[in-house]
Amino acid sequence: MSAGSQSSVFLSPSQFLAHWQGHRRVTRRVIEAFPEAEVFGYRVEPMRPFGEIALELLAMAAPTVRGVATGDWEAYASPEASTREELLRLWDEATNEIEELWPQIPAGRFQERMTAFGQYEDVGRNLFLYVIDNEIHHRGQGYVYLRALGVEPPAFWERD
Repeated sequence: MSAGSQSSVFLSPSQFLAHWQGHRRVTRRVIEAFPEAEVFGYRVEPMRPFGEIALELLAMAAPTVRGVATGDWEAYASPEASTREELLRLWDEATNEIEELWPQIPAGRFQERMTAFGQYEDVGRNLFLYVIDNEIHHRGQGYVYLRALGVEPPAFWERD
């Protein structure tokens, strides 16, 4: 197979999901590391509190998988939580939903152009890459917050 072949695959869908879920496990550990009072209460202007950031990540992750899998792009809506425990519960529920929906994605949907949430047009794989990039970016903000609070953040390379 030539280097430019369109049929060569770098990652299978299941390998891609495993990579993403590794990132999600690290982000979950960041949420866990926050002192309860600070997850929604601490901020460095102009950034939002990390709890609000995590809610944004939740509003994108499972709904993007659902949209790519089914074509049903419900309105982009942030879930509600006001405590670290509620946030972790929502995170775990989203993780389970992602695991359940991922195998339902037809293979061709990763290459298919679509419009996510009525406004973001791209192919399926790029929509997922955006969700991952956004999570990593915002997790970095969480690391800054944790360090400012005197809390050692989790190792980003430990994804198990």
